[in-house]
Amino acid sequence: MLKVDLKKLKLLRKNRMSLEEMSTRLGYDSPNGYYYLESGRSKIPADVLAKVSVILDVPIQELFIDDENQDEK
Repeated sequence: MLKVDLKKLKLLRKNRMSLEEMSTRLGYDSPNGYYYLESGRSKIPADVLAKVSVILDVPIQELFIDDENQDEK
């Protein structure tokens, strides 16, 4: 089953911009809105994930990981 790779998402974002900038670009009033998504405290809606992939200039597929393969390690 595919799920969002939160570690990769955070790494990609940190290499390009601050948490505050990402939050602003997504339209959040405070950095907490995006922080909760990136940290896994809230689920990332598909439309927000699509915006994130555009902002980070990466294909949306790169933001997913197959968690079934992770369980085998």
